[in-house]
Amino acid sequence: MKKDIYATLDLTKSLEDFKLEVTKLLELTNVREWDGQIVKEREQKIRDAALILAGQSIALLLYNLSQSQEALDTAITQTRGWWHPQTQRHGLRKRQILTVGNVLVTLILPYVVTITEKNDKNKSESQGFCPFLKWLGMSEGLTPLAWSTIAQYGAITSSFEAACTTLTGWGINLSLKRIERLTYKFGEIGINLRQSKILSRQLGNLAEGNILKDQRVVIAIDGGRSRIRINKKGRKNSKTKRHGFIGKWIEPKLFTIYVVDEQGKKINTSEIPITNDGTYEGYKALLEILEVYLVDLGISQAKQVLLIGDGAEWIWIHIPPLLTRLGCPVETYQLFDFYHVTENIKVFADAAFNEEVQSKEWFIKVRKSLKKGKAKSLITQMDELIAVATGERCKIMVTKRNYILDAYRKGRLNYDKAINKKLPISSGAIESLIRQVVNLRIKGNSKFWLKENAEIMLHLRCQWIAGSWDNFCGSIFNSFIKPQTA
Repeated sequence: MKKDIYATLDLTKSLEDFKLEVTKLLELTNVREWDGQIVKEREQKIRDAALILAGQSIALLLYNLSQSQEALDTAITQTRGWWHPQTQRHGLRKRQILTVGNVLVTLILPYVVTITEKNDKNKSESQGFCPFLKWLGMSEGLTPLAWSTIAQYGAITSSFEAACTTLTGWGINLSLKRIERLTYKFGEIGINLRQSKILSRQLGNLAEGNILKDQRVVIAIDGGRSRIRINKKGRKNSKTKRHGFIGKWIEPKLFTIYVVDEQGKKINTSEIPITNDGTYEGYKALLEILEVYLVDLGISQAKQVLLIGDGAEWIWIHIPPLLTRLGCPVETYQLFDFYHVTENIKVFADAAFNEEVQSKEWFIKVRKSLKKGKAKSLITQMDELIAVATGERCKIMVTKRNYILDAYRKGRLNYDKAINKKLPISSGAIESLIRQVVNLRIKGNSKFWLKENAEIMLHLRCQWIAGSWDNFCGSIFNSFIKPQTA
């Protein structure tokens, strides 16, 4: 691990050091002996020098801010809402802040402390913070860019070990444990903000947005699988000093909300972003989260809405009534995911025919007819095949027929109408989301997550994959500002 670099607080010297370092690296000596590896090494050294210069510049910026009385007064004003009646100023404190390039700057800042009641040992307890650091989101001892970058790579890489290696390239050299802790802390704030919105909705205080006004909206829902670590009760192991645990398979439930244009192409812009999220807390929690997003986006103002999912009963029992309650437009459609439906038809075909060729030919034929809106014809053919079937095969065929029949009766097989309106008929978007969010990070051999950590990781990865990481970070850092209310 590289050693920390202390801030010079002298821009001229930092520029001179950078120029001196880079000038050497720009020298063309023994060019005939060069190869790609030599160029790569020089690239890396120039990048490292640039990161140190960036860190030195950021350190100077923070130092100058800390010397500004206007900034210090603003910090008090913007964090007054965090104060309690017993909070009072308590002198100055030294605090070190880490920037990119691994540059450390020491700031001397005003400190406030809250004296609480005496504890069981008859001692008073105190909690304090630096308003300046609270205001700017630096209470963890890092700049906002450094912290958000740590959380980003902690979430999107395959492991915290991989994140540690990647962050070293950014000149952020922290221990594995600290990277893990900072990632979870960042994500925990995001979860708390989400919960605050849910509470606002329950209290009737969540304003409706208008992002989805006159848009064609798709809501896709599905679940994944991963193992959650549940600690055993009783004493800790005498050797490891830890509780044993069992790994329990749990289904995280996820959704994606996106807009398609008149040609059916997905839109993803800063004005009309994709929205992803999910939870390990069951379908009731997912419904609360989904409702908040739909209200925030303005689902009642949409032009068309399509709800698409597999045959999971909870989806179709609870979400259509939610959409109705939120005032979705008349043009609201429901579809069983075409891929899941055809999977069931394939199982039926394999049970109905002895010859693989016959099974394949029938499956391809009815699959095409299903897209043309001939679900009733498919069910008739299924009934005819069931009539001559016997034994275990017949039971399989009846089960799959009933699945198709139920979807048909509820109007969830109208693929021809969706195709004509250039709306999707499969849930590829949510399948991809589950793969990227759950399968590539949370699910895996020997992976057992604490439920709260899995929830955080799922939430963070959903934001990244939606392309809304910058907005997400903005909400995190804005949450530290809490002026005193009248």
